[in-house]
Amino acid sequence: MTKRGRTPSVPPSRERGAGAPGPIRCAIYTRKSSEEGLELEFNSLDAQREAAEAYIASQRNEGWICLPDRYDDGGFSGGSMERPALEQMLKDIEAGKVDCVVVYKVDRLSRSLMDFARIMQSFDRKGVSFVSVTQQFNTTSSMGRLTLNILLSFAQFEREIIGERIRDKIAAQKRRGKWAGGVPILGYDVDRSGGSPRLVVNPREAAKVRAIFQIYLDKGSLQRAVTELRHREWMNKRRVTKKGVSVGGQPFNTGTLHVLLTNPLLTGKIVHRGNTYDGEHEAIVDPALFERVRQQLLENGRTGGIEMRNKYGALLRGLLRCKKCDCAMIHTFYGKRNKQYRYYRCLEAIKNGAHTCEASSLPGLEIEKLVVDEIRTLGNDRTLLDRILAEAQVNVDEELTALKSERASIHASLGRLEKELRELVADRSGSTATTARLAAAHERVSGARTRLAEVETRLGLIGDSAITREEARKALNEFDGVWAQLSPREQGRVLKLLFSKIEYDAENATVAVTFRATGIAALCARRLEEAA
Repeated sequence: MTKRGRTPSVPPSRERGAGAPGPIRCAIYTRKSSEEGLELEFNSLDAQREAAEAYIASQRNEGWICLPDRYDDGGFSGGSMERPALEQMLKDIEAGKVDCVVVYKVDRLSRSLMDFARIMQSFDRKGVSFVSVTQQFNTTSSMGRLTLNILLSFAQFEREIIGERIRDKIAAQKRRGKWAGGVPILGYDVDRSGGSPRLVVNPREAAKVRAIFQIYLDKGSLQRAVTELRHREWMNKRRVTKKGVSVGGQPFNTGTLHVLLTNPLLTGKIVHRGNTYDGEHEAIVDPALFERVRQQLLENGRTGGIEMRNKYGALLRGLLRCKKCDCAMIHTFYGKRNKQYRYYRCLEAIKNGAHTCEASSLPGLEIEKLVVDEIRTLGNDRTLLDRILAEAQVNVDEELTALKSERASIHASLGRLEKELRELVADRSGSTATTARLAAAHERVSGARTRLAEVETRLGLIGDSAITREEARKALNEFDGVWAQLSPREQGRVLKLLFSKIEYDAENATVAVTFRATGIAALCARRLEEAA
């Protein structure tokens, strides 16, 4: 009889025939939660297996033999059943290839009491015994099962405590503005040279991210923006894992683009459970640009990404904001039959009542006239005009940098493709595979050359688009003539070109407008079109 508390239970012998005990085929299962150290010649999995093999060897007289198959799960948590080696072992048990499972410790098999119960049921169904080298119990007795369940309960408790500590650590890091790990997004790399990893700006990717935000605003919908990004052959973030495997670097789709456009990390913020903190990392997207994209995404969420008809001529829709509440002012109208009155109302007041905001409502025609008059007077304000033109030049310089970077990337890609073409042409095998690769390479070269021509054209246009203060002043002075020829929908688009934000201060009854840096240039272009 086995002495309880000193040695693991010995599974009953298998019968080979009349009275002769058969061998007990033992499968050794090993597991390690993290991948750290697995690259060593002798790692934790090897140590677990060595201990199990030694124990099986000590039971040789009982007919125990060690199966040569290795069931090693390196880098897999014990809290999940989704482990390749475990799944394979369970399949072999179902196939009748295993008589006994040997582990170094119980929690190597599972840290979940529920999962362990399911595993033990599958063992019992096939008559398979279970042995832990370092813990003593008999799985065939009620006392042994009780001991096993107690041990496993403590293992699960330990796992939950570790999880709580990790979550608390992440929360503390994020409150301090630190990056808590994970996969870096486009625009940032991870610097691991210090005490803890931190995000650093990747200048080339950052310029591309800013261009992507502008592309979305210009195109007006995620799908059209994705089409443009794929046309340019721009990919999402590519990285290399610790094992040297390259992941990411795939074409954008509407889902991945939406994730990028809505990530506050790009504005230098860290978000955790609904709270936003100032991050230690540098912002690569201006908060005003991020907010404009957010508003456009919200608008598209209601309209399916298709611009609405603007039936009631709401020129400031999506632009006008309440300064006190820092929220949008929504276009509304009242009236009966043929007489209607248009207003802009603070969203906070609409949601929670007029008493929550002094800016309860603004007459639509009056506020729109005030904003349009601001454009008319800009031509006479040289200081403001100079500042806006200077800001425009900054934006132009950023776009030039992004385009030149893309041009260099296309040239490098063309070099690789042309080399591949030469090699394929030199291959005179005439196989179907070679022909297909040759056709695909030709197609990629054609696409790259087309995009290169577009980039060169855009670079030329930007180089020719520089405007002087005098040209801008003339365009603004002739604004009335252009404005009168536009439909309400076109007028709304012009205002969105000119302004990034319009704020109403109810306390002081004032309106502050923020011009888009490239808006004046767009107006000049319109003037030249009219002149032609």
